[in-house]
Amino acid sequence: MNDIRHHQRGMTAIGWMLVLGLIAFFTLITLRLVPLYIEFGKVASVLEALPNESGIQGMPRSEIITIVTKRFDVNDVRNVDPKLVKVSKDKGKTVISIAYERREHLVSNVDVVASFEKQVEVPAR
Repeated sequence: MNDIRHHQRGMTAIGWMLVLGLIAFFTLITLRLVPLYIEFGKVASVLEALPNESGIQGMPRSEIITIVTKRFDVNDVRNVDPKLVKVSKDKGKTVISIAYERREHLVSNVDVVASFEKQVEVPAR
């Protein structure tokens, strides 16, 4: 039995190729998905800053879209249309939300679709 252990020295070339293939696959997925989530973080921060805007409660939708568009430009959000922002007023509060999907090419004919949604409430002052 000691003789068998003595001849085992490590992984084979096929084993190494499988491990390296898995590492490459997960690295590819990470490199494709991380920018989507970074962009969503920027979109969320723009929406979360809106309640601090003076007079946002009484602004029409077009002015809110203008503010969001300017902040998207400052934060370098290029792939999300500010016109997707929805503004609704109900019971003394304004609800500002956005929902969108991003499709990212992964490999060959395989794409990844990520759905994002964010909502903030602006209470009446």
